[in-house]
This record gives sequence, structure tokens and C-alpha cells, in this order.
Amino acid sequence: MSTLVERISRIFDEGHGRELEGLLTDKQFADPNPRPAAVLIALTDRPQPGVILTQRPDSMEKHPGQVAFPGGKLEPGEDAVQAALRETHEELAIDPAQVQIIGTSDIYHTGTGFNVTPVLGVIPPDLPIRPDPREVESHFEVPLSHLFNPANYAEHKTMWQGAERIYYRMEYEGYIIWGVTAAIILNLARRMTLTELFNG
Repeated sequence: MSTLVERISRIFDEGHGRELEGLLTDKQFADPNPRPAAVLIALTDRPQPGVILTQRPDSMEKHPGQVAFPGGKLEPGEDAVQAALRETHEELAIDPAQVQIIGTSDIYHTGTGFNVTPVLGVIPPDLPIRPDPREVESHFEVPLSHLFNPANYAEHKTMWQGAERIYYRMEYEGYIIWGVTAAIILNLARRMTLTELFNG
């Protein structure tokens, strides 16, 4: 087990061992019969770890052009970890055997009919990634210290389905990280105090 896996596992377990009020959610807009889904938050095992994100093609019917974690709906008989690993393999050709699972975090209730379980895992650095062009326009890696810093996100408000919706947005090297993806990141950042990781 790598040093990063050991340290992240401890920080993750400590952060998820308590109740936490005020996590971001779109539950007020949620479908009464949501579909379970899962995403993989893949940390790269580097001295300064990063997180792999994808941009969806503009041709996709749902959420075209948006930045997202690899992931999707659970298939019959799958749990969240299995679904996240399968979808990541389908989208980016990352072998599930290369992912060391840390754990699952708070379910995010979207306003588009899904209950999304974030799955945190660690992958070796510089894995060969082969995106499926039907699902992935491009992929990129964001330093964990930048992605998990709430100060890098701007709060926005809009009217949606007759009510005010708050969402968060960050730009990184021409990519816009916002909506559900940003909310999942910020919820997990509240669970995990990563200062020691970045200070050695």
C-alpha cells in the first residue's frame, strides 16, 4: 500500500466518522424516483496528487460539454464501487485492478433524477488513458490542492424550477467545473482536511 493510500484512507475515515450539517444538495429539485449512479474520484499517486476529470462531448444528449467525473448509472446487481469502476474503464480504459478504493462518500441528490455516490480511489500516475470518443471529448488532471480549495470556487444563484438554486463554479486551464461535479468536490473537501497532505 502506498503512503498516499494510507494517508488518504486515514483522512477519509476520520472525516466520515461524524455527522456533518449543511452539505450541498439539489434534493429540493430531485425526482421522487431517482436512479442510483456512481462516479469515480480518481486521485493520482504523486507527491502532489491530482484528480482526473473528463469533458463530455457536445453531441451528448444529456449534459453536453460539461466537465464530470467518470461514472454513470448502476446496472442491475451492481453496487456503487462496481459501477464507478466499470464506467471508468468504459470511458477512459482504466483497468479496475489499477484502482485502490478508499471508500464511498455522501450521496448527492441531483435535480435531474439521480442519486450519485462518489467513490474515492487512488491510481498510479501517468496511466495510459484511452478515452471513448462517444463519451469523452477530453480528459485532464487538476492538482488536488487546487480542486479541493473552496476559495477557488465562486458562488452563483439562478432560478430553476420555480426556486432559487445555488451552484458553484471554477475555471481551470480553459475548463469550467461547476454544478453537480463542483458540489461533490466541495462536500468531500468539507469531509477531508488535506493540509497535512500538501505540507508533507
